[in-house]
Amino acid sequence: MKILFLTVLASTLVLQLLAQNNTDSVNMMSKLNKQNAKRERMNNMQRMEEEGDLIFNKHNIFGIRLATDGYGINFEKGKFKTPRKTLLYQFELNEKHDPKEHHISATSDGINFSSVVPYKLNNLYEFKLAIGQQQLIGGKGNKNGVAVTALYTGGLTLGLLKPYYLDIQNQITGATTRKTYDQMAADTTEGDYITGASGFLVGWGNLKIKPAINAKQAMRFDYGRLNQTVSAIECGLTEEYFFSKIPLVYMVKQHSFFFNAYVAIMFGSRK
Repeated sequence: MKILFLTVLASTLVLQLLAQNNTDSVNMMSKLNKQNAKRERMNNMQRMEEEGDLIFNKHNIFGIRLATDGYGINFEKGKFKTPRKTLLYQFELNEKHDPKEHHISATSDGINFSSVVPYKLNNLYEFKLAIGQQQLIGGKGNKNGVAVTALYTGGLTLGLLKPYYLDIQNQITGATTRKTYDQMAADTTEGDYITGASGFLVGWGNLKIKPAINAKQAMRFDYGRLNQTVSAIECGLTEEYFFSKIPLVYMVKQHSFFFNAYVAIMFGSRK
């Protein structure tokens, strides 16, 4: 009986050792397979980078843009889809001007006051959200090369229309007030003269929301030496359609559709 018990115990221990060894072997093979797959993936990425492709999982890019009708800043998140295609999510904050706008100094009795924009009615600020795609046209080829990509996006615009107020002083009474150009045109008060613009902080209480849709087409030229960083210049066209007309300058025809060309400096990183 004792011999039978010892035989069963020994058999059990042997089976457990065999099972443990089999599990360890499976785990080791799985680990080796993962390491080989990772090594192969890294080798492929290195080979593709040497051939000029931009290989990454995602990128974050900031930009400063100057357009024919204003200026702004933007942020972009990109998600790698294929070696030549990237999904883009873009966020922009812009200020839009009418082409007829120009600054002058307010003058009265030989005294120069702060700069004003004649006949300006409103400031238009924009917050834009867009989604699109970037297509690699030509890789860098080497560290001193330039990667060329084409991109297109479309999305929504939230326009913020803020009245442009002027500081007014009356030469007869000495009283000061603030008025817009259309208010001045409708006012017959004698002796009023402009001493300057009221400034950025004035007028937010009379803000109007102007929604729109937007589209963009652009070319990006990445001249950075390393694929892990982005140093680029972007040139493109944008179109926006507002659901109502936008009054920017007094006695100038109002539009719903806006079209501009722009150039932007881009900088960021890839991971």
